[in-house]
Amino acid sequence: MTILDDLLNSVTPKAPDIPAHDVLVGLYWTAVQGSKVGLAATPTDITCCFAEDVKDVGQLHTRSMGELAEGLRSNHPLEVTIGMAALNALIEVKAADGVAINARDVILERGRGKNVVTVGHFPFTAALREVAANTWVLELNPTPGDVPAECAPELIPQADVIGLTATTLLNGTFESLAKLFSPKALVVMLGPSTPLSPVLFDYGVTMLGGVLVTKPDATLRYIGQGSSLHGVPGVKRITLVKDR
Repeated sequence: MTILDDLLNSVTPKAPDIPAHDVLVGLYWTAVQGSKVGLAATPTDITCCFAEDVKDVGQLHTRSMGELAEGLRSNHPLEVTIGMAALNALIEVKAADGVAINARDVILERGRGKNVVTVGHFPFTAALREVAANTWVLELNPTPGDVPAECAPELIPQADVIGLTATTLLNGTFESLAKLFSPKALVVMLGPSTPLSPVLFDYGVTMLGGVLVTKPDATLRYIGQGSSLHGVPGVKRITLVKDR
């Protein structure tokens, strides 16, 4: 069993019975609407000239949410993204389930004077570098100041705080990274793609910072017009914390 198997199995009982109403692939974000709307980051490394359409493109809205979520098992990056958005729409979570903290602020506070690893860049990376003893940014394509991703086995076990996004689920790297987490580390997955599922707590994640779509019409309109989601109406941040 993989993390994707466990995530899909957690929503399987109801997924085949829920019809999809809309599938929208925007420039930055992908949205799938069933009884709720789920989001996932649109891949940015597929150029038009070499793109291959997903199966049943143009008719995806006629499929069930379960069928769309199964795209997580695909080798096609866009099908995987659509699958993640469908999964997120199927996960049962309410705003009342969350805690009134910002995952970004927790990383900055808990990382003060400590070793911090982030998988990829976050908008607050510069602020993190100012407060942490060491900030290691793992990147597949490192820029100055970053660390090559292949250094993960050396650095992640040393980290007191680890920040990562659901991209690690989309590109298949999450499970190899999870094996490196220290049991004492604060591990935070954050961003709108994040599955707000307790399944991730079984894999060493201690905090989930994601979103709920509360006004689907507004959110879908913004995504369809190329929004980066900053300040979009109808998107509410929510943080879930593992009970220890």
